[in-house]
Amino acid sequence: MSRLKVEDYLEQGIHGPKEIKAGERREFLGTLRERVVIVLKRSQVFETNVYPEIEQMMKQYPRSNLFLNGQMDYQYLGKYIKLAMSHDIPYKIVLNKEHNSDLGLVLAESNAINKEEIYIEKQIHAQQVFKKKSFTAFFKRCVKKLLKKR
Repeated sequence: MSRLKVEDYLEQGIHGPKEIKAGERREFLGTLRERVVIVLKRSQVFETNVYPEIEQMMKQYPRSNLFLNGQMDYQYLGKYIKLAMSHDIPYKIVLNKEHNSDLGLVLAESNAINKEEIYIEKQIHAQQVFKKKSFTAFFKRCVKKLLKKR
């Protein structure tokens, strides 16, 4: 064996096999960004309702895999595990003690799909925006009525 091959062999024995984009894999629960279909942050997984976008993407990508953050309690992950099982999608609970990802759920394909928009906006935020718009519309109607009376 050449000296370079011996050094590579020893390096792998000491530090483990070389990983491509290790930081990206830690962040996306063991998969690469280019394979990701959709993502939920930890705070979104804690919410009581299941995001309908997740089920929609499971139907659209039936060969995908579900990765769940193992540092979260099972009571929050259970609803997504049941959803994955109902769509025959394999799931994996990923536990990385060295890195705590902000992501709680990653739905990914086994090959690159390079989807641009993978993050879902919080449901609560969308409801607040709707309420603000309806209040603004109500306020404008009241002002118009007052101006018509004059």
